Amino acid sequence: MKRQYQPSKVRRRRQHGFLARNSSKSGKATLANRRRVGRKRLTPV
Repeated sequence: MKRQYQPSKVRRRRQHGFLARNSSKSGKATLANRRRVGRKRLTPV
């Protein structure tokens, strides 16, 4: 049986990258929250 996680860098960036976060209202809110907390990196990718 195949393991569930088959990583793809392209898919990861498209789903979790900065542009993906910045393109929706909720994503912008997420970035704002992380800025407020003082995260060194805003997105994991």
